Amino acid sequence: MIHYHGTPITPRTELYKMSGKHFCVSFYRPDDIDICLQIGQSVMLDNGAFSAFKKGEKLNFKNYYKWLEDKLGHPHWCVIPDIIDGTISQQKKLLLQFPFPPELSTPVWHIGLNIDYLYFLLDRYPKICFGSSGKYWNVGSSQWCQRIDFVFNNLIKKYNHLPYIHMLRGLSLGGTIYPFASADSTNVARNFKTLKKCPEKMARQIDSMQNPIKWNETYNQQEFFGDLK
Repeated sequence: MIHYHGTPITPRTELYKMSGKHFCVSFYRPDDIDICLQIGQSVMLDNGAFSAFKKGEKLNFKNYYKWLEDKLGHPHWCVIPDIIDGTISQQKKLLLQFPFPPELSTPVWHIGLNIDYLYFLLDRYPKICFGSSGKYWNVGSSQWCQRIDFVFNNLIKKYNHLPYIHMLRGLSLGGTIYPFASADSTNVARNFKTLKKCPEKMARQIDSMQNPIKWNETYNQQEFFGDLK
């Protein structure tokens, strides 16, 4: 699993200690974008919908498109605008409006939406983000685990090899049973000062927690997630 560490990380001297990591930079807080593009292995460019949703705000996605224009290119990739708790028709409208190619663009499938919409996205994009919303808001809760179990059980029946799935807000799942290809979180940025730890050492420990590449539907999630509920 590739670990994308959220920003901003202040002061800049602490961010530079993270050289060589993978970063997630949100359009809502783009403070560190230039530095991350210089020192990061790759940068996940996030649309900022999660931060805006938490504060009851709306984003101007046309400004997001402009922001991406000179930053988007391999190995960096972006999250297509999405509406948290929105309908499938609302999500599809945003997909149609997005001006960048599928190989650089990643749609969000909110795990409460029907699984046919997930298949629709997988037929059109090489990489998918899973988003947690509604009753599945809390990553690692019992409801969340039951839903993700159901999803992976169906994915292995449909595909010989699992597709690339990125788990939004999912670095707490490192070292668990779920075969996510990558995940992000702001754990280091939010907590290294409070914990009085070096951000690079925190990130290194998180990066060492790897997940399997295969899914075994006989897994019992209750054994693994008592500390995440």
